[in-house]
Amino acid sequence: MTRARGGKSPEFRPGAWLSGTGPECDIAICTRARLARNLQGFRFSPCQPEAEARALYDFVTARLQQKGLPEQLAVVDLDTLDELERTVLVERHLISRELAGKKCARGVAVDTDEAIAIMVNEEDHLRVQVFASGLQTEAVWQRTERLDDALMQRLPFATSEEFGFLTSCPTNTGTGLRLSVMLHLPGLVWAEEIDKTTNTAQKIHLAVRGLYGEGSRALGDFYQVSNQVTLGRDERQIQSDVHLAVGKIVQWEREVRQALLRGAARTRTLDRIHRSLGILERAQILTSEEALGCLSALRFGIEEDLISGFSVADVNRALLLSQPGHLQRFTQQRLQPDERDQRRAQLLREVLGCKP
Repeated sequence: MTRARGGKSPEFRPGAWLSGTGPECDIAICTRARLARNLQGFRFSPCQPEAEARALYDFVTARLQQKGLPEQLAVVDLDTLDELERTVLVERHLISRELAGKKCARGVAVDTDEAIAIMVNEEDHLRVQVFASGLQTEAVWQRTERLDDALMQRLPFATSEEFGFLTSCPTNTGTGLRLSVMLHLPGLVWAEEIDKTTNTAQKIHLAVRGLYGEGSRALGDFYQVSNQVTLGRDERQIQSDVHLAVGKIVQWEREVRQALLRGAARTRTLDRIHRSLGILERAQILTSEEALGCLSALRFGIEEDLISGFSVADVNRALLLSQPGHLQRFTQQRLQPDERDQRRAQLLREVLGCKP
């Protein structure tokens, strides 16, 4: 595959979680802290009638827009968005699929860099999310703690002296903290070591999920690793445990990548990468899943200096723009699935600057 002379990717800002910077960013795509919080005086979201959901939404969003928070937030009422725009927010990891599909008053408050996203009326009244590119568990937790302290000054969170923060699902009770790191693990997948990695993580109470978290499949060799236990461990312990465990997975991935680039395995690895490049260059039809697989291989090749003429930033833009919502929004076309597959193949060539 060659890069077209003077070819430039379309102007596109992928968001803080996919900026391609930070420690260990070749493998650790981003770090996210998510807090589950509920308010006194309101039933948990799954039990709320519409009127109560609306009252809670109005109460929370008014306070999120008051001055004094560490970050300036813009509230997006999801009832004002169509399905495509909600899908885009899911693909950007700003809201969950569950929140996008709910039929009650709900929304999300987002800062200008998309490093903070507070979901309102998801499974819990608030799901506070803080993102940073790369492996940055300490920095992310510090920023999350400052935001949480500020929120507690203006919102009456439901707590218990015995159990900590009260949550809709018992698995979140306690700190309410899920600290996760999104990892790109083609080495472990290609070497058929990913099941061993998952089993090892589960033994130390870590969850390994797909690209979009709970209930999603691993696409493009991307996995989210997070703590499972929130009760009985404080936030600092959770941060330390996740950072240590993810660091070991990152090191394991590096070792496996080097093994894949030695001896007979090197030829098979190079063949897999260049076959993926050929598909990206020539394919006339690309599904989302196939595109993610090819872009994963391309990212591997870039990070290991096996190919030139492309950047991780190009691939990150392509990863997001290959998703159905972003594809249609970027091209300003509403497309049927087969039309999306055709347009995706064309768009990826444009974004990557490929010349057939």
